[in-house]
Amino acid sequence: MSFTPQNYEEMSQRLDQVKQEIGQFIVGQQEAVDFTLYSVLADGHALLEGLPGLGKTMLIRTISDVLDLSFSRIQFTPDLMPSDITGTSMIERTDEGKQIFSFKEGPIFSQMVLADEINRATPKTQSALLEAMGEKTVTVLGDTKQMARPFFVLATQNPIEMEGTYPLPEAQMDRFLCKIHVNYPTKEELKEIILRTTGSKVIQLQKVMNTADLIIAQQMVKEVLIADDMLDYAIDLTSATHPSEDATEDVKQYVQYGSGPRGLQSLIRLAKARALVAGRYHVSIADIKSVATPALRHRMLLNYEGEAEGKTADSILESLLQSIKQGQTT
Repeated sequence: MSFTPQNYEEMSQRLDQVKQEIGQFIVGQQEAVDFTLYSVLADGHALLEGLPGLGKTMLIRTISDVLDLSFSRIQFTPDLMPSDITGTSMIERTDEGKQIFSFKEGPIFSQMVLADEINRATPKTQSALLEAMGEKTVTVLGDTKQMARPFFVLATQNPIEMEGTYPLPEAQMDRFLCKIHVNYPTKEELKEIILRTTGSKVIQLQKVMNTADLIIAQQMVKEVLIADDMLDYAIDLTSATHPSEDATEDVKQYVQYGSGPRGLQSLIRLAKARALVAGRYHVSIADIKSVATPALRHRMLLNYEGEAEGKTADSILESLLQSIKQGQTT
């Protein structure tokens, strides 16, 4: 399928309508809205982190409504079992009196799955999402089942320093296309939230796109062009997150390890999605720089010295974005 510049402009207008419709219900949180939408367009999964009560769950539910996707919510708790997510095989009696195994699908079999407070479940249960997120299949008793298409896991988590949480293992963190920080609202936004949620007015969301539209948009993202110099810049940036001999002093001193190839893939996919939202069919340097921190922040592990000094992956990535120039690594 080939697309024209006009197709990209028309899709950009549709996506702008999607954002406006989300804004009817969600106050502020523009970065969270943008990057969640980029993740959906890039056919990837997103992790939203923030304090309880900031609207992470409501944001995901709103996006599923506006895009007309089937939705399910999984509340992660310490006693949640893997079969509670994937489903299980049960013995049923047929009309002839025979006993057969019948698979009962779990909540993972939806187009958009909200994994709420994912870091409150044990690692065994967290890992139940790995196959579904990576291969988009679920294997139960040797029987492999395909997930719905399109399929997204949008997970929320509380900061790991809060009590009763289990930090996600590196392998599962790497499955998320980006990690989005949900910030506390401003005073003006708090006022608007109260006016919308405590009054008598009921907001009715309109379905702006459907599954077929979204699949076309995802194909358009894949066909967005990226020039060699843009790709080289993205490679330089990703490689610079590793504490090698050519790394910056901050990376050498404070980073234990950096992003792998999946981080570079996420960086390019998010940049292409951002270009589509802007109505362009080519990636710009601004696209790469704007998506770099959400795409790479959860793929950098700081060492003990970095944590003791109060360094963060965000601050180190910010210094890398300033030090690495297009066409050369400094």
